[in-house]
Amino acid sequence: MRQTTKMTNYRWVITSMLFFATTINYLDRQVLSLTWKDFIVPEFHWNNSDYGTITGWFSIVYAVSMLFAGKIVDWLDTKKGFLWAIGIWSVGAVLHAFCGIATSGVLTGKWAVGFEGAKEAIGTVDDVAKVISISVYLFIFARIVLAVGEAGNFPAAIKSTAEYFPKKDRAFSTSIFNSGATVGALLAPVTIPFIAKAFGWEMAFIIIGASGFLWMFFWVFIYKKPHQNPKVNAAELEYIQQDAVNENVQSENTEIKTGSVSYAKAFSYKQTWAFAIGKFMTDGVWWFFLFWTPAYLSSVYGLNSTQSAPQIFVLYLITLLSIVGGWLPTYFVEKKGMNPYAGRMKAMLIFAFFPLLALLAQPLGHISVWIPVIIIGIACAAHQSWSANIFSTVGDMFPKKAIATITGIGGMAGGVGSFLINKGSGVLFDYAEKTKMKLLGFEGIESGYFIIFAICSVTYLIGWSIMKSLVPRYKVITDL
Repeated sequence: MRQTTKMTNYRWVITSMLFFATTINYLDRQVLSLTWKDFIVPEFHWNNSDYGTITGWFSIVYAVSMLFAGKIVDWLDTKKGFLWAIGIWSVGAVLHAFCGIATSGVLTGKWAVGFEGAKEAIGTVDDVAKVISISVYLFIFARIVLAVGEAGNFPAAIKSTAEYFPKKDRAFSTSIFNSGATVGALLAPVTIPFIAKAFGWEMAFIIIGASGFLWMFFWVFIYKKPHQNPKVNAAELEYIQQDAVNENVQSENTEIKTGSVSYAKAFSYKQTWAFAIGKFMTDGVWWFFLFWTPAYLSSVYGLNSTQSAPQIFVLYLITLLSIVGGWLPTYFVEKKGMNPYAGRMKAMLIFAFFPLLALLAQPLGHISVWIPVIIIGIACAAHQSWSANIFSTVGDMFPKKAIATITGIGGMAGGVGSFLINKGSGVLFDYAEKTKMKLLGFEGIESGYFIIFAICSVTYLIGWSIMKSLVPRYKVITDL
C-alpha cells in the first residue's frame, strides 16, 4: 500500500469537471430562451404558445430520456456514459443553427444557401402559418437531440460524485457542480444575446454548442475510478471509501454484486417514489424560471434580451448562494450528529420555505423590476440548494450500481413536471393576453405570470411533505 503524509485531493478535480459539464449543459439550454423573442420571432413569427410547445417537448423528451439515460450510464459506466451524453447534446445544440436553412429548403426548395440566404428565402413565403409550422417542427427535432444527450448529465455526474466522495460530502460536491447550472445561466445573458446581435442567432448556437466537444477531450484523460487512479493516493482512497468501512460492506473495487437494477425492482422501493415525487413537484419551477424569465422581463417590463442582461446576470448571481445548500447537511451530520438522510431532509425543509417569496414578485413588481428579479434569484438559489440535496438522497440509500438508474427515474418525473409547467405557461400567457384576463388587480399576461408564480411558491413544501411521509427515517437499501 502506498504511504503518504498528506491526502491528495483529486476528487475535487473530478468535481471541477462535473461543474464545467453542467455549465455547458445550461448554456446550451439557454441559447433559445435568450434569442427567440428578439432574433428568431422576426424570422419565424412564433407566439408564446409556439415557444411553450418547443420547450415543452424538450422537457418531455428529457424526462423520458432520463429514465433510460440512468440505465445506460450504469451499463456503459461513468466515463463512457458521460462522453456519449455530452457528444449527443453538443450535436443537438449545433443543429439549432441550421433550422433556418432547413425551413428554407422545405418551403422554397432552396437548400444550398447560407444563414442570410435562408432568411431572405423565408421572407418570400406568403403562408406565415407554414413558416411557423415547419420551423417549430425543426426546432423541436433539434431540441429532442439536445434533450436526449443532456439527460445523461445528472445521472453520470451523481454517479461520479458517489464514486469519489463519502456520503457526508456528496451534497457539498453536488452543490458545487450543480452551481454550474447557475454559472451557465449567469454567463448566458452576458454572452448569447451579444453573439447573436453581432454574428446572428445561428452562430450563438454553434459557438456555445461546440464547447462540449472541448470538454470531452479533457474528460478522456482526466477520469479514472478512484481505486484505479494513480493520482489518488492511499489516504484519499481511504477517505473516499470510509462508508464502506463504517458500514462493514465491501468497497466498489471488490464488490461481489454487479450488474444493473431492473425498473421493476427500482420501483418497488418507497425511496424511489419519494425521490421521483420530489423531482416531479419541483423541477418544473427551475425550468420555468430558466426558460421564461427573459420573456417575462420582455412582456411585463419591455426589456429586450440585451437590455435585460444586467437583471438576468444579477438573478443568477444570487443563485450562486446555493453552494451553502450543500454545506448545511454536512453541518447537521458532523456537528449535530444526524444521519445523512435526516440532515438532508432538515436542510431541504429550510430551503422549501424560501420559494414562498415568489408570491410577492408580481405584487411588488410595480415598485421596480429589480424586486421580482431578486425574489426569483432567491427562489432559484433555494431550488438549487434543494436539488443538490434531493440528488444526494439517492446515494444515501442506494448502492452505487443503482444510483444512475434511480437518478434517471427521478429525472424522468422532473421532466414530466417541467413539460406540464412549460406548455401550460405558454397556453396560459397567450390566453391571458388575448382575453385581458383579470386576477387580483393584475390584467392580461401579468395575471398569467401571477398564477404561475403562485404555483411555483408552494410546490417545495408539498413535495417535502410527500417525501417525508414515504420515507420518514433513514434506511439503506441492502438487497440489490
